[in-house]
Amino acid sequence: MTRQGTKAPILIVLHQEHSTPGRVGRLLAERGHRLDIRRPRFGDPLPETLADHAGAVIFGGPMSANDPDDFIKAEIEWIGVPLKEGKPFLGLCLGAQMLAKHMGADVWQHPEGRAEIGYYPLVPTGAGERLSEAWGVPWPSHVYHWHREGFDCPAGADTLATGDDFPTQAIQVGGKAFGLQFHPEVTHAMICRWTVVAEERLSTPGAQDRVRQLDGRFLYDPHVSRWIDRFLDHWLEEPLAAKTGAGA
Repeated sequence: MTRQGTKAPILIVLHQEHSTPGRVGRLLAERGHRLDIRRPRFGDPLPETLADHAGAVIFGGPMSANDPDDFIKAEIEWIGVPLKEGKPFLGLCLGAQMLAKHMGADVWQHPEGRAEIGYYPLVPTGAGERLSEAWGVPWPSHVYHWHREGFDCPAGADTLATGDDFPTQAIQVGGKAFGLQFHPEVTHAMICRWTVVAEERLSTPGAQDRVRQLDGRFLYDPHVSRWIDRFLDHWLEEPLAAKTGAGA
């Protein structure tokens, strides 16, 4: 294990006062990266360049990428920094929707008011399968969700995985930018907290009850854990191309 803090920091963007980067934060710290945690919602500035950072992760939150708040608009616009500089960027749930919106795609609510809250199937596309072969780990069969909005795959991006109620589940932009509609960062403690603090959301059509979510974690999280660990290695250390072997 690399000693924490010996590599360039990772920018971590969170949206609530007590939010944490969960498992993703722990894995990045174990790789020797200091976590530069910022909360633009509460006045923290975002850097004008990522020259001194190894990458950036924008996490989820209860707000919408369509909200008119200044910090939402600023974060969406800021995503142009890692895209322009070719730095590793990862958007999780709201962060993925922000990436899509930055690139001109729609972020939308399900027409029947459905949500994905709990564990749901994930189906890789051909591009996603080629990446999983390069990574040496298959995509998880089920992943954890907590959202009521989805997004379209923007022009210039590749869809890596799909789902049912919200078809776009994972996208790639260039070699180093990814958006995941799901939450690979979630820990057991986070699921317990979310299902208590936001218990009213569990009555939304499509949502799973707390028992089913906890059962799903024991069934599916070991694979998710292996997958995100391998994903972060490749995300940080080498260029990725959805069309592996294209043009060869």
